[in-house]
Amino acid sequence: MSTPVENILVTGAAGQLGTELTVALQQMYGKNHVIASDVRIPREERQEVLGIFEKLDVLNPQSLGEILDKYHITQVYHLAAMLSATGEKHPKHAWQLNMQGLINVLEAAVEKNLHKIYWPSSIAVFGPTTPKENTPQFCSMEPTTVYGISKLAGEGWCQYYFRKHGVDVRSLRYPGLIGYKSMPGGGTTDYAVDIYHKALFNGVYECFLEADTYLPMMYMEDAIKATLDIMHADSDAISVRTSYNLSGMSFSPAEIAKAIQAHIPHFQMHYKPDFRQAIADSWPRSIDDSQARKDWQWQPDYDLARMTAVMLENVKIGVEQGLIV
Repeated sequence: MSTPVENILVTGAAGQLGTELTVALQQMYGKNHVIASDVRIPREERQEVLGIFEKLDVLNPQSLGEILDKYHITQVYHLAAMLSATGEKHPKHAWQLNMQGLINVLEAAVEKNLHKIYWPSSIAVFGPTTPKENTPQFCSMEPTTVYGISKLAGEGWCQYYFRKHGVDVRSLRYPGLIGYKSMPGGGTTDYAVDIYHKALFNGVYECFLEADTYLPMMYMEDAIKATLDIMHADSDAISVRTSYNLSGMSFSPAEIAKAIQAHIPHFQMHYKPDFRQAIADSWPRSIDDSQARKDWQWQPDYDLARMTAVMLENVKIGVEQGLIV
């Protein structure tokens, strides 16, 4: 009995996560079976990496349906969203994009009988009343940002479409993601990307968080691995149809500075907390992802020491060769 061919659409594919996930899917299914899409057309060099590309606004259900039909899509990895910082500047549009975009994909899954849907959630669903240490899978969630509110609502929609319509939709609550293929974007967890650049090329970093501020983090390769792992797990193994807690590591600015000093002894760290300290203080310090480990044997490959070695090596190469943008 032959395995049915899967044709995959990735929305929001021009972002860092989208680009790396698209490449990983191409390696698994073949370039002709993975369609990248985004509301904006990426620059030429990134478009070459993405392969087959379609400009798509997920708020347009007709355009979405046409692309699904054109390429005989069977799975959608729906990454298109407005993230936290931008969402606070444009809250109504963030809600519209994050919610209506997801519902359009879920409705299309019902209409087109798609095999699977992947949709990412975030630790932004947690809030001040959430337990901060080893935050459990099920607990109080009172998000304080529009992004977090939309992600929490989206988790409910995913579970609803699974129970009401049988849509096999799967989700992960990503922690802060750290990678070397893009420059930091200025978010609260992005200090853990920026610090490697400053360590290599300045020898000093002024951190906007206090030295002992712990946050859940994950190396990008582990995030890609977790995404593929949950999507390839047996359906019967998926017991959580909202979104799974996911953890790679938790560390403080002082700890990442020490890890860097093992490679660059002269590196200096200074602390000047700003408004982002309050944001970090409202988030969990560590995440309990035992449900994911139990259900589909999730296990990260990277700890702080291994990630630091890889980041320092690849950030240097990428900047010198003009590969990081």
